[in-house]
Amino acid sequence: MSKQPFIKMHGLGNDFVVLDARKDAIDLEPLEVKSIADRHLGIGCDQVIVLKNTPKADVFMQIFNADGSEVSACGNASRCIAARVMKEKKCDHITLETKAGVLDAYDGGEGLITVDMGPVKTDWQDIPLSEERDTLHLGFQVAQPGDAGKVLMGDPVAVNVGNPHVVFIVGMPEVVDLAKVGPLIETAPLFPERVNVSVIQIVGDDLIKAKVWERGAGLTDACGTAACAALVAAHRRGMMGPSGVVILPGGPLGVLWREDNHILLTGPASTAYEGTFDIRALLMGQLERMRSVGEGA
Repeated sequence: MSKQPFIKMHGLGNDFVVLDARKDAIDLEPLEVKSIADRHLGIGCDQVIVLKNTPKADVFMQIFNADGSEVSACGNASRCIAARVMKEKKCDHITLETKAGVLDAYDGGEGLITVDMGPVKTDWQDIPLSEERDTLHLGFQVAQPGDAGKVLMGDPVAVNVGNPHVVFIVGMPEVVDLAKVGPLIETAPLFPERVNVSVIQIVGDDLIKAKVWERGAGLTDACGTAACAALVAAHRRGMMGPSGVVILPGGPLGVLWREDNHILLTGPASTAYEGTFDIRALLMGQLERMRSVGEGA
């Protein structure tokens, strides 16, 4: 791999580097993913997406978080890839295969893409949790940073919408420092595969305000599966109906939880630019950083 073409895309600021391996194979190692995603030494993104051929759908979407870990689903990336492939095929409906399954995607008009993210899972084994718990009232508390005796928030809802989420319903999300508590919750022993963390506020009959700490990516402007998880949590608690709008720092996403248990996500998909990179040069930057950190230890 010398000069590798890429497309930079985003959904409400949740950004991706997209690599097309449908003609020439691309197999990324975790350090290569981290090198690409690095916002100082690489291109910079929340996730790296690799497109591959599959007999089961129009395209297979391999998803890597910025830390190099591979994940099963990403709602915003699904919309972006759907928009790209629909443009290629000159159609308004395609199918996407991910590790979570095959998803249907539709052109919703006015620059919006709708993706059926598949069935919602709420059993503790499917989150997964390390022990049996009620996922509607998880019995998990988060201490105030710097004051272990004071509870910052608790009683979250756990749900899997292609990947695991824990959702805290609070009165004032802005007072929760997710940059501090997010990584602690993400890696808590209760979540053996780590977990995405959302803090949400119900601000209307069909309106949710949310901010998200993404597993393996950190704070992001938007997270499609987190928007789905927020709606599921609010509806399961009887606080709103099965459809609504979730407002994230990057903007709004529409969510509908259908009676067949499938959840639909609607929002924009944007292409920022296209270019090429030399993975060897990016790796050298990472190795130099690792060497300098080691020498400074």
